[in-house]
This record gives sequence, structure tokens and C-alpha cells, in this order.
Amino acid sequence: MKKAKKIIATLALILILSSLLCVTAFAAPAGGGVGDVAGAVEQTWRTAAVQVKAVVNNVVFPVCATILAIFFFVKLGTAYFDYRKHGQFEWAAPAILFGCLVFIITAPLYIWNILGI
Repeated sequence: MKKAKKIIATLALILILSSLLCVTAFAAPAGGGVGDVAGAVEQTWRTAAVQVKAVVNNVVFPVCATILAIFFFVKLGTAYFDYRKHGQFEWAAPAILFGCLVFIITAPLYIWNILGI
């Protein structure tokens, strides 16, 4: 019973604090005093798109390229050792990883045109 009261009191406190501390956001009025929500969302996205593009180009693509390069060289090494052991070199996995690596390295050149950003 005490635990249930504690949970209810905590939830009530969270509800009261969230209703007191939350700020309502209104879209700027357009023309006849009606809020232009779509325009506000589009403007926010245009502003954020530049930052998203910079982060993806400078952080996400290089990290993915590094991970793929590590996987590629590890797989190339294991394929070579398998070749030494069995006499047959398996090209499929290193070729796929190399193709993915080329794709991720060249992606910043064309991906933003495809996405329309």
C-alpha cells in the first residue's frame, strides 16, 4: 500500500511539474491571424538541415568508413590465411566490403542531391 501511494504521489508531482514548466509554442500568425504551423515546421527544418548535413558529413560518414575499412582489412587478412590453409581465395566478402567502403566514401558527393537537401 505504501509503495502504491509513493508511485501515485510521484506521478502526480511529475504531472504538476510538467504542466507548470512546459512552454506552449505558437506558430507565427500568417495573413488573417491564423497560425502557419506548416511554415514554422518548414523553416525549422531548413535551419536544422544545414546542421544535420554538417554532422553527417563530418562525423557519421567518416565513422562508418573507418569501421568498414577495419572490417575490410580484417576480412582480407582472414581470407588470405584461409587461402594459405586451403589453397582457395574467397573473394566475395572482401569485394562486398570494398564496394560498401567505396559507396560510403563517395556518398557525401551525391546523397544530399538525392535527398533534396
